[in-house]
Amino acid sequence: MARIYPFQPYRYTSAAGPLQNLVTQPYDKITPEAQARYLAQSPYNLVRVILGERKPDNEGDNVYTRAAGYLNDWISGGILAKDAEPGIYPYFQEFTVPDTGERLVRKGFIALGAVEDYSANVVYRHERTLAGPKKDRLDLLRHTRAHCELIFMLYPDDEGAIDALLDQAAASASLGEVTDEYGAVHRIWKIAGAERAGLSIQQIMAGKKLLIADGHHRYETAMAFRNENPDLPGADRVAMAFVNMHSPDLRILATHRLVSGLSAERADEFLRAAAADFKIEEIDSADRLKQAWAANTTGCTIIGAAAGGKLYMLEERDARGELDIRILHDLLLGKALGITEEEVRNEQFIRYARGIDAAVDAARTGAAQIAFLLKPTSVQQVADTSFAGGVMPQKSTDFYPKLLSGLTIYKLDT
Repeated sequence: MARIYPFQPYRYTSAAGPLQNLVTQPYDKITPEAQARYLAQSPYNLVRVILGERKPDNEGDNVYTRAAGYLNDWISGGILAKDAEPGIYPYFQEFTVPDTGERLVRKGFIALGAVEDYSANVVYRHERTLAGPKKDRLDLLRHTRAHCELIFMLYPDDEGAIDALLDQAAASASLGEVTDEYGAVHRIWKIAGAERAGLSIQQIMAGKKLLIADGHHRYETAMAFRNENPDLPGADRVAMAFVNMHSPDLRILATHRLVSGLSAERADEFLRAAAADFKIEEIDSADRLKQAWAANTTGCTIIGAAAGGKLYMLEERDARGELDIRILHDLLLGKALGITEEEVRNEQFIRYARGIDAAVDAARTGAAQIAFLLKPTSVQQVADTSFAGGVMPQKSTDFYPKLLSGLTIYKLDT
């Protein structure tokens, strides 16, 4: 099933300066403000490669050619150096869960994984992808021939056999430690390729299916690059971070929906239209909504809605047995507000928010007409959907925290 390989990544050397100033969030999570901050932190910050500045570009000088130039210059100048021997890299993330305040440690490891077609029933997705981001990532990969970011993969291991091996490796001093802008602490270690723990991890993983948690566009980009370069050694592999889907410290955050730009009439009629499918109760705080989510045994979806200074709890009248997010899209965004799936895909009328308080505040201050509050999707719901061959609506999951980019770089040396 899953084919896992130790590898010799390029990693930042001491000549680059503090690792804190060099690594980034994944490219699709980098806002213009974050990009500017990363650029200012260091001339060697990875943002110059994965999301560089766009200028009056032309065929010979553009964001992709500059990315390749930076990467090659950093290697030749000793800013990046290739590890002398292959290995598997335990990667732990210590973080506080937004909304709950829990302090957890998510444990995984970095290695190469074989690029498998979905039809092989080894790698499963839970999201559809868009052509634009894939074209952008493929152009970058063609120029740099490097995977600078990690595909976030889940694997089933209810006995925690691999986690136990990772804990053993993490008893030694780490190779590097970074605290990101969200307060998450990232640490990596190395298990040398010939060490027993590394071989055991490969053997255990050989019987596993893999589920893409984050990185669908980059995974499909790797598939396209492999197909373009069937004779290029290493093109059939991509750098991945693997996390046990049964880990008690694996968390998915809800991605709440903020609705703006509706006519005043459509917004004002929302509650009346929603009453056809939901029992509606005005509540005094988000805590009441969280309590209802925790106590719900009816199978009926419960969704929060903030509008103006008021907060409501909407409980489905008849259980449809579908994911909460599908109920939201079908019955509230679609039926009650008349927002089409195409408009949702194009992010017309819709924005997204992490954290209940931030979403409610957007409605209270008028930054959104309506904020819809969702219970987080469970890992089991994602797995059930994916392994059955299904996909979920956009922005259904927010695996937290994100994997940092730049801890390891897999470059095809040709």
